[in-house]
Amino acid sequence: MKLFQSILVTLALMLVNQASGQEPADKQQTFAGHWALKMSNGAAGWMTLELNEGKWSGQLWTVGEPKIIKSLKYADGKLAFKRALRIGSPEYPGGPYTDEREMRDLEATVKGDAIRVVMKVPGGQPFVHLGKRLPPLPPRPDLSKVKFGKPIELFNGADLTGWKLVNPRKINGWKVKDGELINETPKKTFDAFAPYGNLRTERTFGDSKLTIEFNVPPGGNSGIYVRGAYEAQVVDRDSRMQGLQGVGAIFSRVRPTKNAGKPGGQWQSYEIIIVDRHATVILNGEKVIDNQPVIGNTNGAFQADVTRPGPLHLQGDHTSVRYRNIVLYPVLVD
Repeated sequence: MKLFQSILVTLALMLVNQASGQEPADKQQTFAGHWALKMSNGAAGWMTLELNEGKWSGQLWTVGEPKIIKSLKYADGKLAFKRALRIGSPEYPGGPYTDEREMRDLEATVKGDAIRVVMKVPGGQPFVHLGKRLPPLPPRPDLSKVKFGKPIELFNGADLTGWKLVNPRKINGWKVKDGELINETPKKTFDAFAPYGNLRTERTFGDSKLTIEFNVPPGGNSGIYVRGAYEAQVVDRDSRMQGLQGVGAIFSRVRPTKNAGKPGGQWQSYEIIIVDRHATVILNGEKVIDNQPVIGNTNGAFQADVTRPGPLHLQGDHTSVRYRNIVLYPVLVD
């Protein structure tokens, strides 16, 4: 009798949901999680979607600051939302979209662990962003048990062998002089875009330890992307960018415990360890991030899928900067 009553209650709830146009919460829940995206223009994006007590919230990361996703609404197996976006043609290859920002309607659908986000463009081709669900963050690794392989010298101090522009259509401001890897650009601002190119290794790597020295001028700005996904911020000690966006930070993801940076124009050193999506950062000999989780890639990354190997990626579309002594130690997998 109790079983029969339970079945009747379940059927009644299904009829109520159908009548109200609602679908079961577990159907909606397939959208919840962290998503690694490849945007329509080829850039990396990272999206998080959460469903709490029937209400949706989310963020989308591409370049610059993370953006709150607005007006999330689920209906008929689709999750719709709005974003203020420009869609005019870029002024130069790889540049930002132009024209005024307008609120655009986007719609997401999920099939298994794949997501498709479509933005319709009046009179034009839709923007289509594709992505995959990222697995849950692994537990904090025991670094005392992690073994690193033999050092790999990524920069030979003589030429750009083993390196190439991320976007070959951009201006190459990189050169080698006196054993230094130098990027020269006229840019002085901190905005996210410029016609000068970012540099990457031809090889890709998984979890590793990286040691690298950098010299950024006063007020300068660059970045080191380990695995093509996680940016260690490159600014001087007195930069207007501090804390979560300052030197020693995994940009906008993990705050350093202190500002251990040096004034602009001086050589500084990083040791950056990424294991199981956790970061340890030693800046100028001081541990400023101790085995902390990094949820998703940082903005401006080469790729958003943090489960895949990626290149070492140096920002060249910001200000001038110099690097040297770039050595990587891959994690040995049993």
